[in-house]
Amino acid sequence: MPLELTQSRVQKIWIPVDHRPSLPRSCGPKLTNSPTVIVMVGLPARGKTYISKKLTRYLNWIGVPTKVFNVGEYRREAVKQYSSYSFFRPDNEEAMKVRKQCALAALRDVKSYLMKEGGQIAVFDATNTTRERRHMILHFAKENDFKVFFIESVCDDPMVVASNIMEVKISSPDYKDCNSAEAMDDFMKRISCYEASYQPLDPDKCDRDLSLIKVIDVGRRFLVNRVQDHIQSRIVYYLMNIHVQPRTIYLCRHGESEHNLQGKIGGDSGLSSRGRKFANALSKFVEEQNLKDLKVWTSQLKSTIQTAEALRLPYEQWKALNEIDAGVCEEMTYEEIKDTYPEEYALREQDKYYYRYPTGESYQDLVQRLEPVIMELERQENVLVICHQAVLRCLLAYFLDKSAEEMPYLKCPLHTVLKLTPVAYGCRVESIYLNVESVSTHRERSEVSSNRPGIGSWLYYPPSLEFWARLGSSSPSTSSSEPWRQEHYEVF
Repeated sequence: MPLELTQSRVQKIWIPVDHRPSLPRSCGPKLTNSPTVIVMVGLPARGKTYISKKLTRYLNWIGVPTKVFNVGEYRREAVKQYSSYSFFRPDNEEAMKVRKQCALAALRDVKSYLMKEGGQIAVFDATNTTRERRHMILHFAKENDFKVFFIESVCDDPMVVASNIMEVKISSPDYKDCNSAEAMDDFMKRISCYEASYQPLDPDKCDRDLSLIKVIDVGRRFLVNRVQDHIQSRIVYYLMNIHVQPRTIYLCRHGESEHNLQGKIGGDSGLSSRGRKFANALSKFVEEQNLKDLKVWTSQLKSTIQTAEALRLPYEQWKALNEIDAGVCEEMTYEEIKDTYPEEYALREQDKYYYRYPTGESYQDLVQRLEPVIMELERQENVLVICHQAVLRCLLAYFLDKSAEEMPYLKCPLHTVLKLTPVAYGCRVESIYLNVESVSTHRERSEVSSNRPGIGSWLYYPPSLEFWARLGSSSPSTSSSEPWRQEHYEVF
């Protein structure tokens, strides 16, 4: 007899009508969606942690629960006081035992994350430069029925290695009491300790059966071997799109629209008089930035196109950048939605990320729609994206590593430009208000009861720009000599 189904009111998808407890999580290579352990490989200062953090941010953004397990952090926890590179000498037997125990402790946490905590991918971030260490990890994965995918970062350019050391390594807790020259000298000797026993992945001989990608010289070349599944192919595609060249990404909403003034969502209205004033201010701002080869992207909706027209620059229209589809609620105010569709209004208040408008979209849908935009942004250098509130929230959540729960409540005011500059393991954010008044379209989260397991009644206030400032090392600054207000933040 066919299983009776009912429709999830939040996501508008079909689910079994009885709410029996789910079966214990099964895993194993025979299952398509088995948990995966991504194993980083490579000498120190080759960008392994950079790749780990960036890849984890991307996978979490697309909805694949992922976590980094950095063995260096386990080592610093076990050995409180770092002495020198001698700790990494291959003939230092006592230290070798400590390092192996740290790796095993990290693997135990990997198992717990994938088996008990709902994780789908664990990134094992360590050098893993010997076949012996990699065989230990493969044995661990086989015992627990995890898939394994290796990412090896290879770089022989001394200038790139030195740049990585200066940018990241000398600020490590290992060198808190050293000057730059001492830290550089010690770290180069540490690299030499690893070089003596380094056994690169060899897909032509010893490692022909392993699933892997070799990233060579910061993405100039790639070698891919035996990709097993869809998620591994997405990882490969992502790694082949990112780069480390200096660039700036500018994100802003269109100028204030007529629908903004009326409190209506969706639709395709033109700019208000203040919106046109913002478009002119944006043109002046862009001109003063003096950017080389700036690309301008808009949605296919009137408000972003009218904003871009004022720039007097070529621009590209992306359908993927259109505002979230509100379905039957298009061109309604929130009060009208509350009166006409009270249940839908309440459901969206309860779970704004997963809620799907009838015949429309959810934030989850929007993330999937925007993935090609993110891929292309990662490939580009200087870009200005003129888009809409929900779209900007999704893009910002990717760059700032915000969770699905935070995403729908990020503050993205009108007439404000967000300047994003990638740095080391994070992103520097500058919020630049162009001093053109507008209505506020931001809605605070109200206190509601969630039906999701483990979450009761709570009150959530979205992270403000001031909150971002507290996360960074610098405080907001204002200059009265400029026609806009600029604030600086660093988010990692």
